[in-house]
Amino acid sequence: MISRMKTKMSNLKSAGFRIVILAALLSIPPLTEGADMAEKGKYVLHATGGCSCHTDPNDPQAIMAGNRPLKTPFGPVYTSNITPDAETGIGNWSELDFINAMTKGVRPDGSHLFPVFPYTSFTKMQTDDLKALFAYLKTIAPVERETKPDDMYPPFGWRFGLFFWKLVNFSPGSYQFDQRKSEEWNRGAYLVSGLAHCAECHSPRNITGAVKQNLLFAGTKEGPELELAPNITPDRETGIGSWSQKDLNWFLTSGQKPDGDYTEGVMAEVIDEGYQFLSEADINAMSGYIFSLKPIKNKLD
Repeated sequence: MISRMKTKMSNLKSAGFRIVILAALLSIPPLTEGADMAEKGKYVLHATGGCSCHTDPNDPQAIMAGNRPLKTPFGPVYTSNITPDAETGIGNWSELDFINAMTKGVRPDGSHLFPVFPYTSFTKMQTDDLKALFAYLKTIAPVERETKPDDMYPPFGWRFGLFFWKLVNFSPGSYQFDQRKSEEWNRGAYLVSGLAHCAECHSPRNITGAVKQNLLFAGTKEGPELELAPNITPDRETGIGSWSQKDLNWFLTSGQKPDGDYTEGVMAEVIDEGYQFLSEADINAMSGYIFSLKPIKNKLD
């Protein structure tokens, strides 16, 4: 009971930040030209978890304007401004510039992005979804805000070294439909491994910062903000194997666990600003795919 009360108090403290972002996203003026594409892009944004990492909790009115400090084992990284501001955001980016950043981790000037931005998962996204997301981002309010320089420890903060990091750790390419599996399973795999980028947060990383492929989704003590990200494989002892698919569906839309406790931190944000707006079919596809994963025993506490 005490643990549950602490969790609820923590949720209340961050609720103001999440409510401000949510209200802003829902109050966008009616769209005219390209409305269908932008509306689809809004749904794609929700499927990614709402991109709340690009909004600074200390200035929640500046939606998607970046400068949110993200803690990593290699030092703090500041998220970029993805509003359509021409000088400090992505207002001067072409559609191809955006797609290259999302799927190849490359800026328009040719410099490489640190993999704290999960292009290693977004590379699986379909081109139509990427185009729609770009169309939607162009409808949000532009904010003039320069992104602070990252403060990662050397040599991890040396951007030129990312060329070699990618050679070893990055395989670009869109999601490939598995003909042996159902359409629903493939939809779930596409959402979980691509748009929602669940493995990026719920998997341990090696010394170079690359996800350990043999422990995908098995949890880590150094998840987002260096907090524990639980094992979400269906292992009954250390994962979510004791949950039902209905339990997971409810969790992904409400944040409530089977024991009545609520999630908090970054996971609460991605549910509040993203997953709760997904269709029942997509939530069911995501949970079905997660329960199809190989159970991995990985005790984190």
